[in-house]
Formats: sequence, C-alpha cells, structure tokens
Amino acid sequence: QVQLVESGGGLVQPGGSLRLSCAASGSIFSMSAMGWYRQAPGKQRELVARITSGGSINYADSVKGRFTISRDNAKNTVSLQMNSLKPEDTAVYYCKADGVRVVTGGRADYWGQGTQVTVSS
Repeated sequence: QVQLVESGGGLVQPGGSLRLSCAASGSIFSMSAMGWYRQAPGKQRELVARITSGGSINYADSVKGRFTISRDNAKNTVSLQMNSLKPEDTAVYYCKADGVRVVTGGRADYWGQGTQVTVSS
C-alpha cells in the first residue's frame, strides 16, 4: 500500500511563509507526478502546483511568483515553499501522487490526509 504523509501546515500572519512537505512510502516503482491541491471551506478542491518526474511544473495563477514546488524523485518527496501568504490562501492543503506504479504491478493515484494552512492576523 502507498501512503502520503504531509507536514508543515499551521497558522501564519499575512505576508509570512510556510513550507509544506509530503513523503510517499510503500513499494513504489515510479510516479509520474506529485502535486499540491487545496480546498477552502465551501469551495472545490483546486490545483496549487504540480511537478512531473521530468521536472515540468505548473502553478495556479493565484500563486505564481509566491509559491515554489520542488521534488526529490529518489526520496519520493515533494515540497511547497509558500511565501507572501495571503488570507485567501487559507485552506486544507493536500498532497497527491499521480500515476504511481508499485513493484507488484498496477497504477493508481493517491492522496494525503491534508494539512491545514491558516493565514490570519
């Protein structure tokens, strides 16, 4: 079984920074992409940033220039550096791994349990 464990959420003042990390564990052979999504109360879950195994990155327009995603393919980890945080960034942030191939065969997507990010003074 594959598990994704997130860390790094919390409460921060507007203009502050947080770093989220996600580690995937299990009998993983490869992953096509890892990314971060978020869901605010009353809103749909949305893509924040995503990075493929080849290093291609895409960001939501609302976070461009403020957030940076990075990935360590060897360690199956992905991080999200969030700077210049705004109250509208408040949400539960979820890690996702796309196209995970396990050593026993099969291919699936996996989600982490989510971590709360609150931006408030």
